[in-house]
Amino acid sequence: MIEKIALTEKLARFDEHWAPRIVAELNGQHVKLAKLLGDFPWHHHEAEDELFLVLKGRLRMQLRDGEIVIDPGEVIVIPRGVEHRPIADEEVHVLLFEPVTTLNTGNLRNERTLERLERL
Repeated sequence: MIEKIALTEKLARFDEHWAPRIVAELNGQHVKLAKLLGDFPWHHHEAEDELFLVLKGRLRMQLRDGEIVIDPGEVIVIPRGVEHRPIADEEVHVLLFEPVTTLNTGNLRNERTLERLERL
C-alpha cells in the first residue's frame, strides 16, 4: 500500500535525542527522523555516505578541517570515511537518508550505539 508520510506527526511521536526512527525504506536505504541536542562523538562511516536534511533548528557539522552550519531546508552529505561530529546547540530535527547497513555511531561503539532502530 502506498501512503504519504507526515513528518511532523512522526516527529511528535518521540522525544529522545540521538535515537533515529525509521519512517521509510527504498532501494536499500532508510529514511530516518531524529531529534538532536548537544554534541555527538567524532565518528565516520567506512562504507556509507550520510545525508542530513535539517527540518527545524540549526545543525553545526564539525569536520576535522572546519565547520559547516546547516539551516532548515538545507542538506549536507557526509561522504564515507569522513570524520564528523554533529552539534545541536538547541533541539534540531533532521531527516537522514542512509543505507540500511549504517550504524548511527559509525566506527564507534558506545552508549549511544543503536543496533536496532524503531520504525514509526
